[in-house]
Amino acid sequence: MNFIEPFYYMTSSKKPNERKNTREAAWYKLEASDALENLDVKEEAGLSDKEVVERRELYGANTLPEAATDTLLAIFIRQFKSPLIYLLMAAAGTVLALGEYIDGGIIVFILLFNAIVGTIQSYKAQNTLLALKKFAETSATVKRNGEEVVIKDEELVPGDIIILKEGEKVPADARIISSHNLHAKESALTGESEAISKHSDRIDESDLPLGDRRNMVYRGTSIVAGNAVAIVTSTGSATEIGRISQKVEKIDMEIPLQANIRRLSHVIVGIVLVLASGIVAYGTIVGQEFEHMFTLGVSVIVSAVPEGLPIVITLVLATGVWRMSKRNVLVKQLQAVEALGEADVVAVDKTGTITKNELTVQEVFSHGTHYTVDGFGFEPKGDITREGVPLADPKNDPHLHRAALVGTLASTANISYDTEKEFWSISGDPTEAALTVLAQKASLSTRKELIQQHPLLDELPFESATKYHAMLHQMDSGEKMMVVVGAPEILLEKCDKHFEGDNAIELTEDAREKITGQINELSGNGYRVLAFAKHSLEKDSLSPDDISGLTFEGLYAMRDALRENVAESVATIEGAGVRMMMITGDHKITAQAIAKASGIYKDGDGIMEGVEIDNLSDSELAERVENVSVFARVSPDHKLRIIAAFKARGETIAMTGDGVNDALSLVSANLGVAMGKQGTEVAKEASDLVLMDDNISSIAAAIEEGRAIHQNIKKVTLFLFTTSLGEIFIIITALAVGLPVPITAAQIIWLNFVTDGFLDVALAMEPKEKNLLRRSFPKPSKWIVEGFMLQRMSIKAGTMVVGSLGMFVFALSHETLPYAITVAVTTMAAFQWTKIWTCRSDYDSVFQESMAANKYLLGAFTLVIILHVSALYTPFLSNLLGFEPIAAMYWLMIIPVALSVIVVDEIWKVARRHNEKR
Repeated sequence: MNFIEPFYYMTSSKKPNERKNTREAAWYKLEASDALENLDVKEEAGLSDKEVVERRELYGANTLPEAATDTLLAIFIRQFKSPLIYLLMAAAGTVLALGEYIDGGIIVFILLFNAIVGTIQSYKAQNTLLALKKFAETSATVKRNGEEVVIKDEELVPGDIIILKEGEKVPADARIISSHNLHAKESALTGESEAISKHSDRIDESDLPLGDRRNMVYRGTSIVAGNAVAIVTSTGSATEIGRISQKVEKIDMEIPLQANIRRLSHVIVGIVLVLASGIVAYGTIVGQEFEHMFTLGVSVIVSAVPEGLPIVITLVLATGVWRMSKRNVLVKQLQAVEALGEADVVAVDKTGTITKNELTVQEVFSHGTHYTVDGFGFEPKGDITREGVPLADPKNDPHLHRAALVGTLASTANISYDTEKEFWSISGDPTEAALTVLAQKASLSTRKELIQQHPLLDELPFESATKYHAMLHQMDSGEKMMVVVGAPEILLEKCDKHFEGDNAIELTEDAREKITGQINELSGNGYRVLAFAKHSLEKDSLSPDDISGLTFEGLYAMRDALRENVAESVATIEGAGVRMMMITGDHKITAQAIAKASGIYKDGDGIMEGVEIDNLSDSELAERVENVSVFARVSPDHKLRIIAAFKARGETIAMTGDGVNDALSLVSANLGVAMGKQGTEVAKEASDLVLMDDNISSIAAAIEEGRAIHQNIKKVTLFLFTTSLGEIFIIITALAVGLPVPITAAQIIWLNFVTDGFLDVALAMEPKEKNLLRRSFPKPSKWIVEGFMLQRMSIKAGTMVVGSLGMFVFALSHETLPYAITVAVTTMAAFQWTKIWTCRSDYDSVFQESMAANKYLLGAFTLVIILHVSALYTPFLSNLLGFEPIAAMYWLMIIPVALSVIVVDEIWKVARRHNEKR
């Protein structure tokens, strides 16, 4: 007996938690009888009720671990987890402790408003995702106490004997004991699009990938043909799908924008604390009162921290999320919508993403005539051409009619439209379903009607050993006709005639070679090829001996159908300078053909298989992936290494997928994108974005939206940081030259929260720029504030300092200190009114931008001027903020001084455009 490490049962001396985690590593290497003995169960009787209870206590329920959903309070608290927020909270607390209740109250209000907006969006995304889940109760047929009973699949335990039938989902990992024509669809787990034939024989090989373990079935897959009896080997978290779910929970990836904000926050906190501490220390040393200097230090903190940045970024992202929801994209995290705009590489899973995971007949050769069939997936619509000429009425073409009729008579699959999910579904084998669809495209009757017209007398089901499916029908002409569909190389050997037109003639060697050449060409182009043949019989039953002396009729060439508009979407994404590549568990030839048809693979590109990845070190793989556009025959572990290789090259990678086998890579990528309709719940949980309509074109839209968001964040950041930098320089310069500080803490808050608050929110609503999907779009820096922006900020802040302090000094020489402070603060406000218009573009002149293009900004511009004028001339506000009404003479000086920032910025833009052209 070849026992490896067995499942220890109740006699084991191990503790329960140790026994629970003991998992058989190679059930496929055991004989079926050994698996039964290893799990201490008889096939005829199954488990007793007592044994079931004991094993459930040991192994637990057959359920997958579910990620705990966050409460509204937990989501709200999470909004405050940022160094920038911590600093603002500390500043608010300090200001309140000093008795400045209005200043502190304003800061607290902004923090709460920011948290509320983020909470609403996160909670909404969480609930939307939960609504996607299908809580339909699934069941399993199992032998218990010697009888077959139907139970909930969560009640299964290791050792249960289950009965699997066509159309059912596999409820747990199991070793097949006996089977008949069993085929399982395992694409959700392995990525392979074709159904896998299964058997019960022992496999004496080590380290086989899941797709090659033909005597095993796995939870999350489905039976598409045949039936079987199997013994449950693993349940719950111990199943293959459960192990992947556990790995997903342990991976914590940070979206690029999150990392950028975190880095920026740390830098701001460090600089602000150093500046504030230095100012307090300096002032105390030169003889200033500590309390006064401490208040001034808090003012510097308030000046330096861009209080509006968190809320404006939240609003920019929320706006993007709203726009993406209109395009059927669910965004689970606010920051995720921006991440695709930063992507260098988009890695797409073939099955379910590029293709519909639905086999479609695309080429037909019948009686020597070639037909091309259009259409997508299992939808029974599509034009048919004969030798390149469209057929106006396909049912009147005799040779096409013959091919469609044979395909339908040899099929046991049916198709139907799922009104709830809004797509065509099948019952039975996907290959046979493709033949059923072909018949409807050829305008034949439904399969049910055709079977009624031509009753089935007998059949020989498809077996992996024979590789054909034969059915005997009573034709309306009185003929008893056997139709056979199967592997071309098998059927061709059993044929001695073939059709040329309507005539059956001898199948010569030359004719065989010609047909073989067609088969090889189609296979090389990634098609799955089936042959069909006929033979008349004089009896009502079939035997394997009857499969001889056949007349070869033609070929069906099918493959997993591309999704609509895939090629156009790929072209758009690559036209945006984002590299596309395909990762699949399918064979190299199939993968290459699909990638070429979708536009991902081009002549000269590399193709790499999982075996090659195994033979490369991490550094070697990072070098090799540079020109590879197709990765074939890869496992989930290979996907992780591929993603790590691109990250090692410093590239931002997004990954799409729909299956359980995609979950780890969805989490590990910088951005995970799952399919909403056909995606598994594990994939949706692991992703950052969910395409609700499974349309890859939404990725191009998300890239465009991400870039628009990135641009708007840069514009807002430029505006806010220029203000903060200008205020800091004004305070430091005034201290350095011995001047009174020309702005109070309350006035800083007025500028930052009122003047800046309305303007930056309006700037965040700036319309999308044109040509965002151009190849030359600048790659976002890992720092939100990058070199050019810092240079531009410094120039504009310097202009602010010179203008504001100049006006302060002039007013101080003629007026009182409060009056001079009012003039200085008003000058700062006017600088903000004018520089907001310079922040709308990095390149274009302010005079080329239409002010009416952003009505929000035009309205906010008017509003802040009215508010500031009201603060100067309304007694309540002027007393609250310490302002004095200023004379018209000062307004005539302030306005041209404030306009100087436009002149300076225009000179900078001209210089930059000149340098880039050069």
